[in-house]
Amino acid sequence: MFVIHTGQRPADSFKAAVSEKEGVSFRGVPLLVPVNANQEIRSLYWNTLRIGPTSLTDMSAAVCTFILTFFTVLGPTVVSGVLSPPTNVRLTSYDMNLLLVWDSPDGAASGLVYTTQYRAYLSDYRVGCVNISSLECDLSHLSSSISEYGKYTGRVRAQLGTESSAWMESNQITLDQDTIISSPNVSLFSNGAAIEVSIKDPVFTISALRKAYHSATYNITYWKDGQMEKARSTSNIQQNRVVLSDLDPWTKYCIQVQINTKLNLNPSKPNTAVCASTTTEAPWVAAIVTFAIVAVTVALLVVAVVYRKRITHFFCPKDLLPAHFKEYLLAPLNSAIISIMNPGAPLPWILTHTLQYLCL
Repeated sequence: MFVIHTGQRPADSFKAAVSEKEGVSFRGVPLLVPVNANQEIRSLYWNTLRIGPTSLTDMSAAVCTFILTFFTVLGPTVVSGVLSPPTNVRLTSYDMNLLLVWDSPDGAASGLVYTTQYRAYLSDYRVGCVNISSLECDLSHLSSSISEYGKYTGRVRAQLGTESSAWMESNQITLDQDTIISSPNVSLFSNGAAIEVSIKDPVFTISALRKAYHSATYNITYWKDGQMEKARSTSNIQQNRVVLSDLDPWTKYCIQVQINTKLNLNPSKPNTAVCASTTTEAPWVAAIVTFAIVAVTVALLVVAVVYRKRITHFFCPKDLLPAHFKEYLLAPLNSAIISIMNPGAPLPWILTHTLQYLCL
């Protein structure tokens, strides 16, 4: 390293110093061009020397111009041989995962990779993702020790070859309080003048909704299609199957469901609205009518069997019928009058044989 003296032309001393040591000192301040600097930097360096200043003032201006140009072109990724760290490091959670996200340094060089670590509250850091080029690391898939009730912090650093940046630490989150719960899956089934709502919870990376939040409830909002401003809602529902019965017949309704928990102050995102139409009469009405008819028929048969003797006595009294009347009842059905009125009618035949069975 050489110091430029005022006894000779500054440019000549500057060039001589650089040619021998790839750098100079001016007024005691080291001005170096790294040996491994790219061609653009070295060209700017020597172009500065070719300005040929004739005074210390001109030399000082030239050197300052070079320094500013050098750091503008080189950017903030490498300063004095130290990598700039990642920026905007944050720890997030969606459906009970643990995701560390960051932004690359300004002017990041190609080939830059990242290494992450994480720790639980009052614990030491553990290794996360190593030498990755992406800008996020899903920590929940790296260890089975992640708990739905744990407090976690993460950190990340950049690496380029053998150089490493400083660690940049994230915020701290508590999973059950800070995780973002996605919307439930909702299915609708029209049931006459009512609509049945079937709710399926989102799938968690760690644990399950009902395990992490024992008191989770649903908010159901429903409205006539095209009249969302008149929406009605029912809340604090714990069952995953709900029947909405206070609906108008032959009307299309749209429904959204949201999950609420006491531990997590942020409700889930509502599902995309799904719609279904009511009808005029519920299917169970026809089922009840059919059941009633069958029940009455069975009851009549039971009564006929239990009270057979009384029925027989009613239709066949003990008093003997006159012979000519008895012969009439037992005679074949060949009445011309009956045939004319209703040919092929089975009723007389049924009555005759029934009386024959009961009375003979």
